[in-house]
Amino acid sequence: MRVLAAMSGGVDSAVAAARAVEAGHDVVGVHLALSRMPGTLRTGSRGCCTIEDSRDAWRACDILGIPYYVWDFSERFKADVVDDFVAEYAAGRTPNPCMRCNERIKFAALLEKALALGFDAVCTGHYAKVVEDADGNPELHRAADWAKDQSYVLGVLTHEQLRHSMFPLAETPSKAEVRAEAERRGLSVANKPDSHDICFIPDGDTRGWLEERIEMTEGDILDVDGQRLGSHPGANAFTVGQRRGLKLGTPAADGKPRFVLEIRPKQNEVVVGPEHLLAIDEMTGIKVSWAGLPIGEVATGEEFDCMAQVRAHGDPVAARARVHAGAGATTLVVRLVEPMRGVAPGQTVVLYQGTRVLGQATIDAARSALRPDLAAAEG
Repeated sequence: MRVLAAMSGGVDSAVAAARAVEAGHDVVGVHLALSRMPGTLRTGSRGCCTIEDSRDAWRACDILGIPYYVWDFSERFKADVVDDFVAEYAAGRTPNPCMRCNERIKFAALLEKALALGFDAVCTGHYAKVVEDADGNPELHRAADWAKDQSYVLGVLTHEQLRHSMFPLAETPSKAEVRAEAERRGLSVANKPDSHDICFIPDGDTRGWLEERIEMTEGDILDVDGQRLGSHPGANAFTVGQRRGLKLGTPAADGKPRFVLEIRPKQNEVVVGPEHLLAIDEMTGIKVSWAGLPIGEVATGEEFDCMAQVRAHGDPVAARARVHAGAGATTLVVRLVEPMRGVAPGQTVVLYQGTRVLGQATIDAARSALRPDLAAAEG
């Protein structure tokens, strides 16, 4: 097969490309330039897509003996990921830019261009697995190493995209083994630290970054009874579940910390309260998509058992879900068997059955039996 290897400049993508070469595929490496003004060097594990990363990707391709190209996707990245991130925060939601990047850049724009150029598949260093069912249809599953599993951020992939996706690290039992393999192959990125921050906010100061792009106006911090406790510099910079940075002069009556329970962007208000009120029992999702062919209950609207996961490395929670096809829009209703904490509008809920990823939706509303009045979540 002709394979386009997406080379981030990290150890995972380098080893994934090496395995694709070793498997006998005709491999070409490509690094995506996602910023018009990339930082020259990373700071530890802060950020990615820097000039240093581009050079590391080139060195890996040179050692593997495969062609190397840099493709400029910066304009589309800004529009589809960065601008979307700002717009979501401005609306009081908490987006996941990695989901948007995988959906719109790596497995939409990149795959679309790869197929147009005659490639059969795109290869990445994600820890996830594509499995074919009895009829040859692709399914997305968790990787062998659950600690590194990245199937959550790939939950946005469609049936057609999975048909052209290759994840050579799927069966690797640990990241340590990947690093050891990279060293054996003479890849200079063997001990390069992982990137764990939002790539376009390399210093990790999301709030400061947002304050430069969203007009912040001082507003009230309220308790669950509507009593004013203090003020904030702008509701858009807060997230549900946040504890730090509230700067409330008066402690709670029980002396326990307070958490952000709700953000009201229209009123520019932030509601805070005790930790136990973060527990969510039900979620409603929009922008629903299925990873592979949907299960039968999707078409019938019947409720089905599943596991729901809301963060990339969060613990999945047992749930019952059903699809509601309304006038011009499909929504996903997820009822949790056990409450989940700190769910915010804008986050992504990914559904699993066993190791299989069923699909995903963007959370539009989250409800709590402890707070039937909770508007948090009403987007």
